[in-house]
Amino acid sequence: MTLNSTHRFSRTAVLAVERVEAPEVVTSAELDGRLTEVYRRTRMRPGLLEGLVGIRERRRWSADQTFVDGAVAAGQAALDAAGIAAGDVDLLVNTSLSRRWLEPSTAVVIHDALGLPPSAQSFDVTNACLGFVNGIEIAGAMIDAGLIRHALVVDAEDSLPVQESTIARLSEDGVTSKDVMAQFAALTLGSGAAGMVLGRSDEHPEGHRVVAAVSRAATQHHELCVGDNDTMITDLKGLLDAGLELSSGLWAEAAPEFGWDAGMDRYVLHQVSQVHTEAICERLGIDPDKVPRTFPEHGNIGPASVPFTLATHSADLASGDRVLLMGIGSGLNACCLEIQW
Repeated sequence: MTLNSTHRFSRTAVLAVERVEAPEVVTSAELDGRLTEVYRRTRMRPGLLEGLVGIRERRRWSADQTFVDGAVAAGQAALDAAGIAAGDVDLLVNTSLSRRWLEPSTAVVIHDALGLPPSAQSFDVTNACLGFVNGIEIAGAMIDAGLIRHALVVDAEDSLPVQESTIARLSEDGVTSKDVMAQFAALTLGSGAAGMVLGRSDEHPEGHRVVAAVSRAATQHHELCVGDNDTMITDLKGLLDAGLELSSGLWAEAAPEFGWDAGMDRYVLHQVSQVHTEAICERLGIDPDKVPRTFPEHGNIGPASVPFTLATHSADLASGDRVLLMGIGSGLNACCLEIQW
């Protein structure tokens, strides 16, 4: 009996993955400048965002472009790259954490903007930073089952609301260094979007086959990182330690079964920080030179970060390369998903 949730895919392929950058650049130096008085009062030194975390800058959407516009643009870019018409899409999964309202789903807005047919099912799926990987799994299961032929998975994140409210809150009187560190993760967030088209491998031999996915949960840690559009409270050390323990358990059981421990050509990790990346590589014995990084220029884009990073470096991949998507999401959940390029 396995302790992992293991999904093997037989006829699902990635046809295209594209990214959309948010246009406005916000440097860590700028954020530090706005927090100068906070650091002085709490006797903390500035520069942690870049010096320790490794994030030099992140992006934000402009006043005339929302994160939904970003999701639409990423979805259209992926459809164009795959050569799939909107009328041929059977499923749209939006995995964005960002949202303006609880009802209706953000997916229906994207569905309408892309001109998808009435026959195309659409819905939101959220699971912290693992949402996009879960979206691939759902689409792959439906393709394998013969329910659909083509799926579009999209994600777009907007870091502006939580970052601005965090800076305002930390600037109030009485804030301590403990308060700053509890809300520090919000300052690492970035904005951006990604889209992926999946289809049947027998109909698209040019596609990149989705091989398998393995998940594992440690939900006793669901209070280590809690956030909404206004506040993000994180136990930084507790989250890192619990995430490493969860990932180690998954890896020890799944890696020998799928040959992941023999070495992959690329490991596309959820983009959190330099500390997180180095810790994961060391714990799992991963070659850090095979781990592309987008967090230095884009920060943590939540569930968009894995497909965003894959899209950024897809041109460097060769046919037959084994690519492992890897992530840990608040909750805690961990997942690895293999794609044969």
